[in-house]
Amino acid sequence: MQIYLNGELTHTACSTLLELIEELALDGKRFAVEKNEIIIPKSKLAQTTLCAEDQIEIIHAVGGG
Repeated sequence: MQIYLNGELTHTACSTLLELIEELALDGKRFAVEKNEIIIPKSKLAQTTLCAEDQIEIIHAVGGG
């Protein structure tokens, strides 16, 4: 299926947001996820399904000084 990931059309076989996070190797890192302009808590990633044309925004924290 095709989704928009951070504004870019992307093909994925993932069916949930958790699978997408794991595919992007972000599991265990600090990030925030928005699906169709709604922030999704990390506790709900496994239950949140992906649908064709969903708009997903993932922002991850970068450390620095």
